[in-house]
Amino acid sequence: MKDNFQNISDKIRELLKNSPIEDIENNINALIKNKCTELGLVSREEFDVQTEVLRKTREKLETLEKALAEYETKQSK
Repeated sequence: MKDNFQNISDKIRELLKNSPIEDIENNINALIKNKCTELGLVSREEFDVQTEVLRKTREKLETLEKALAEYETKQSK
């Protein structure tokens, strides 16, 4: 009995594997990725990476601004 269900399951999987549904899905995914690239959209992962880079850059800028202000204060005395 279990073998029969396994055989049916295998046949269904094989039919779906060779069906045009997979091709259609692949084509739709390719079109979406292409359009996202055209629009300049980025993945969530890339967005998060760039957000972290921006945060670190902002911290460095604030540190440099503080050091410059201290330097200017010392120079004016």
